[in-house]
Amino acid sequence: MKVAIVHDYLTQYGGAERVLECFMDLFPDAPVYTLICDKTKIPARLQNADVRTSFLQKIPGARHHYKKMLSLLPLAIENLDLGNYDLILSTSSAFAKGIITNPNQLHICYCHTPMRYVWDLYHDYLKEIGTNPIYRYVLPFVLHRLRLWDQLSSTRVDHYIANSNNVANRIQKYYRRASEVIHPPVNFSQFTISDKQEDYYLIVSRLLPYKRVDIVIESMNLSRQPLIIIGDGYDRQRLEKLAGPTVTFLGARSDEEIADYYSRCKAFIMPGNEDFGITPLEAQASGRPVIAFGKGGALETVKEGVTGTFFSEQTASSLSQAVEKLDTMSFDPVEIRRHAESFADYRFKQKIHEYVRGHYEAFIKGESYEFTSKRS
Repeated sequence: MKVAIVHDYLTQYGGAERVLECFMDLFPDAPVYTLICDKTKIPARLQNADVRTSFLQKIPGARHHYKKMLSLLPLAIENLDLGNYDLILSTSSAFAKGIITNPNQLHICYCHTPMRYVWDLYHDYLKEIGTNPIYRYVLPFVLHRLRLWDQLSSTRVDHYIANSNNVANRIQKYYRRASEVIHPPVNFSQFTISDKQEDYYLIVSRLLPYKRVDIVIESMNLSRQPLIIIGDGYDRQRLEKLAGPTVTFLGARSDEEIADYYSRCKAFIMPGNEDFGITPLEAQASGRPVIAFGKGGALETVKEGVTGTFFSEQTASSLSQAVEKLDTMSFDPVEIRRHAESFADYRFKQKIHEYVRGHYEAFIKGESYEFTSKRS
């Protein structure tokens, strides 16, 4: 069985790239096809992998400005020739699922989400583009055409794996396709419980408007409680202007440093409506409770009263009430960590291996296959 892996783009390192690494562990001989690769933004393992890029890689400046080339991205993914492979395994939140295959190939897509900026976050995305008239008047037409392509290309996938029930519902709504849920992996062994507990709250996130880090800053400004923010993004400058004296921005940090901050925090806060959300599970793998916005993927990873608590509205006052509630609760770090282990990377690999093997064997026999492994 000749396998190819397809990934949207290698221009950052986050949860999707950790899923990619698990696929590479399962299929070590498989090349990785992607739209564009920036080796300065990814770890050594991905830098040294057999990565094959689209024609965008040859366009000057594309590594930094590929998001301004939205109308070219469908063409770029369709131009990748994977005709010599038996199995195509894509990890996609945008374009990778649109690869063109033939009837003798099986395409399984691990979907992190349907393209959010053309579907459920479309209007929010348009609000963020500023006053530039070219973007303001041209971008809606580009996104309209991209939405049509996204729905059309969704039919090219033979089987969908959703990273959460939350995303499975989106796949059903926007693509009218069923999917099996296999939750993303947590590198469980990387995190440990610490005896050195401190009094700060923690955020680990890309700093983008939809992540709603601003409401956490507002809440901590009012209560004057310490907040540490790890991560970077184009919204950082605005957030720093909002921050009071108890809020500290650390920017990007190594995995080892982040694990240390997880293990010592009073609680981890996730204020956004996430597709799934790996960071709350990393905090739980460190034995620390989570305060999360009570929608989206957090409902699948945080257990009320056992591993954390929720707030119901994306406002500073609602979050402050949850912070006050957490102070009245007690948590067992060992029990919190035990819950996180059900999402461990070794479990993820077992389920993906069973799913792919079962569907491929059924495909070559012309039979159907029902995935029976216990869901995450």
